[in-house]
Amino acid sequence: MGNLTDYAADLGYRAGWAAVKFAPERLARGLFDAVGTVAGRRHGGPEQLRKNLARVIGTTPEAVPADLVEQAMRSYSRYWREAFRLPTTDPADIVASVRMSDHDRQVVDDVCTSGKGVVMALPHSGNWDICGVWLVAHYGQFATVAERLKPESLFDQFVEYRESLGFEVFPLTGGEQPPFAALAERLRAGGIVCLMGDRDLSHNGVPVELFGERTRMPAGPAKLAIDTGAHLLAVHHSYVDEESSLLRCGTIIDTSGGVEQATQALADAFAEGLAAAPADWHMLQPLWESDWSAERRERLGLTDASSSDDGPVSGDEAR
Repeated sequence: MGNLTDYAADLGYRAGWAAVKFAPERLARGLFDAVGTVAGRRHGGPEQLRKNLARVIGTTPEAVPADLVEQAMRSYSRYWREAFRLPTTDPADIVASVRMSDHDRQVVDDVCTSGKGVVMALPHSGNWDICGVWLVAHYGQFATVAERLKPESLFDQFVEYRESLGFEVFPLTGGEQPPFAALAERLRAGGIVCLMGDRDLSHNGVPVELFGERTRMPAGPAKLAIDTGAHLLAVHHSYVDEESSLLRCGTIIDTSGGVEQATQALADAFAEGLAAAPADWHMLQPLWESDWSAERRERLGLTDASSSDDGPVSGDEAR
């Protein structure tokens, strides 16, 4: 039964991808906007999204404006529309749609042409694939990781899709070698590595404060930068309007204080970007410790005592 379910999911995904990829732009945009609007209005929108947005804008979940929840779900739908259509979109059009301040452009150019490796860490905001297309156009191939999906054929589709955009993709698990070693090799050769950096609920997550509450972020970006001598850059992407987006990457993170301090600095940089564009943060899952279920806390080995302990946690996996 499991194989049949996997096959059906794979077939359905392929059909949906093909349909959206080749649909007229106006039709695809109207359809995904409508889906996002309905999802944002239905029963007040996703409960966890409302809780997360409340932290970002500094209010209670009940006081989060309804139009912000709707905007967030339309932004999330836009991400998926763009993701489906990117392989058939002219990369030059994607690059032309990205805006950046002169300061940020100078910073990213300086670090990417310095001869040292560069680790770019970014939250699940806007469309990180657009960031990747922009990066490939200006500085060539970069390396990243992808979490395995079921069925395996679905994971292969995601990898093939991103590699078609010019990304080098390593599986998080089940590869020929652990991704950390492969990414470190690229960085020591002066390459670029891009990693999602705003959510890690594993034992390797580093405790940080984000918008005044405790959560965990991946150790991988900071640890890779420290171990290889690479630059660590905080990146943020958000939408400006229907035709353009904003890429922020002018914050170089100081790694001299170690993994924990560098990861907290990343959290602070992420918070600045997320506060400026809260609707574009696609975080619909429980992120902060106070929202975790008892089962998750038990799985992570957390007790009331350990939860309040400020001791560092770090690990070797790039996530």
